[in-house]
Amino acid sequence: MVATILQARGFDVVTTRDLGKLGRTDAEQLATSAMAGRVFLTHNRVDFESLHGEWLQAGRAHAGVIVARRHAPSELASTVGRLLSRLTGDDLKNQLLYV
Repeated sequence: MVATILQARGFDVVTTRDLGKLGRTDAEQLATSAMAGRVFLTHNRVDFESLHGEWLQAGRAHAGVIVARRHAPSELASTVGRLLSRLTGDDLKNQLLYV
């Protein structure tokens, strides 16, 4: 639902389901996102904080991780859309952001 709203607002968004990656580990999800140059949106704060730290220590780059608290899909899409509208890819690179 969030992806659909963001797509309707002109953002280039894909989901784990779209990519056929459901059931993959968090590390695999972040690697897939990084290889595609895509920011990763998740509700999984604990695991992605850890992965983000591991990646930075290993000198690995990712396009950014946004950790979201659970909100109504329209509210989350609005918040994420505003964030993505204000920041560039360079601003997001290797960042862990919270919304």
